[in-house]
Amino acid sequence: MQVININEKFSKFSQQWHPHRIATVDDNHVFLARLCGDFVWHTHENEDELFHVISGTLIMQFRDKTVEVQPGEIIVVPKGVEHCPTTKNNEEVRVLLFEKASTKHTGELQTERTVTNYVDI
Repeated sequence: MQVININEKFSKFSQQWHPHRIATVDDNHVFLARLCGDFVWHTHENEDELFHVISGTLIMQFRDKTVEVQPGEIIVVPKGVEHCPTTKNNEEVRVLLFEKASTKHTGELQTERTVTNYVDI
């Protein structure tokens, strides 16, 4: 057991849209990620996904609405719901992600942005 300093962990990487694992809780992973600009539309058929915004403004697009998530707020994307994260005015957004170990980065969609091997920091 040890304390994890989130700010110190963020200083260890600069890649955008590439989650870095900082902990495992049962069969769930806790990731940190830096986001900037638009991501890709995708779905996780069998897993919910939790985004906790640390800094910046996350825009979560859904097919029927768009939700702004501010620092200190969370949004849970339910399994099976198509979504596309983006950032406000191309600012960097720092997020903590909580998701099942079985969750694929971009669901069944494979793009040049899809991460398949996560780095532990």
